[in-house]
Amino acid sequence: MDNGRGGAISGSLVLDAEGLTKLAAGDPRATNPFEASRRLGGQVVTAASTLTEVLRGGPRDAAIHRVLKKVTIVPIDSDRARAAGELLGQAGLAGHRCALDALLATVALGQPAPVVLLTSDFDDMARLTADPERSKRQRIKVVRI
Repeated sequence: MDNGRGGAISGSLVLDAEGLTKLAAGDPRATNPFEASRRLGGQVVTAASTLTEVLRGGPRDAAIHRVLKKVTIVPIDSDRARAAGELLGQAGLAGHRCALDALLATVALGQPAPVVLLTSDFDDMARLTADPERSKRQRIKVVRI
């Protein structure tokens, strides 16, 4: 991962469903930041709820399972669920799709900085992870994948 000034840094890489799927498929837009994060001692995480979006219980899940062996899966408990609901309210978002995004946003917001979030839903995730109380350098960098 990069700190935006050309220097490599360690931190947290957070993957949404598309990030996991692209990583499992070997897409460089996911594999490059994944490898950089691991090489620099950063952690790669996703929310347990994201598994609902990517696993279907068949042989096609094998590639996802291989990737998940290298990813920390953050459990979703009642505190995180409540926080996700509050994020939805603050961002003015609603609906099932947004609820899953909000759960992942709580995971991203809880990771050690710097945090890069790979997502296919750039606009909503940027809204959900916007934290004006953090300095610009500590805010989550949302990257469209």
